[in-house]
Amino acid sequence: MKYFVSSLLFLVILFCTLVTSAQSSSVEMADLMRSNGKIYVVVAVVLVILLTLFSYLIRLDRRLKKIEDQHPKHS
Repeated sequence: MKYFVSSLLFLVILFCTLVTSAQSSSVEMADLMRSNGKIYVVVAVVLVILLTLFSYLIRLDRRLKKIEDQHPKHS
């Protein structure tokens, strides 16, 4: 679980730096999408995909932990 949390924190920090650096450049496609209001649809879809992925990983981690607790390692 500690590895998962640190990996998640790393991804969030990486995502924030990418977003910050992307805002300084001017991309025609992004400007067009912003002017049409479609950029919000793209952001919403990306957020839904990421939230679904993270919730799946958290649920999977909990299931694995439950299985590990039921079947302890033999030394």
